[in-house]
Amino acid sequence: MMSKNIIITGTSRGIGFELVQLFSKAGHHVLALSRNEEPIQKLKLDNVTTFPFDLANVNNYTKVEEFIKENWKQVDVLINNAGMLVNKPFAEITMEDFDAVYKTNVFGVAELTRIALPFMKDGSHVVTISSMGGVQGSMKFPGLAAYSSSKAAVITLTELLAEEYKESGVSFNVLALGAVQTEMLEEAFPGYQAPTTALEMAQYIFDFSLSGNKYYNGKLLQVSNSTP
Repeated sequence: MMSKNIIITGTSRGIGFELVQLFSKAGHHVLALSRNEEPIQKLKLDNVTTFPFDLANVNNYTKVEEFIKENWKQVDVLINNAGMLVNKPFAEITMEDFDAVYKTNVFGVAELTRIALPFMKDGSHVVTISSMGGVQGSMKFPGLAAYSSSKAAVITLTELLAEEYKESGVSFNVLALGAVQTEMLEEAFPGYQAPTTALEMAQYIFDFSLSGNKYYNGKLLQVSNSTP
């Protein structure tokens, strides 16, 4: 397989951390973006670049754009994996809580996609990670008003981008994940044991990001075998 240029967000733990290693082992070039770059740095992978990146900080995007221009010239796959979760009863959640969640989960996804698109070509793939909690008609859980509604927003954003860029050959798809045993799940559902590990889900996303665009564009795929 020809080496591809892959951008992944939320790489300091969980699914994103596993994805970086899978792509690296397969011989691809990876830009791993996270507020905490140390976990990826410690792996010392030759074909992986990482630096501190906060989706909520507008000044950080210039660094990504400059890196692509100077090193890659093109982006083959963008995986919008980073997410922020606030678990509070609705009566206690604040506008600041909503703002923080949406800056990472929605505005950050939109801006990084906008930055990457000029470097994407026919056959490139934008994969955004959503949640079953953001799917219309799915079971909802108290305390996740900001998180789940933000994950619903990126589903619609994906559908819109697929339509707007349908002549470009770039594909946009969104994966609504069910329960995966990650730190974020533990934050939302303390003590709950998910049937799927971070590595297992990362393997699915790895395969889908490289080949799913042959079969899907503008689609929401529900990747869940459990509730939540």
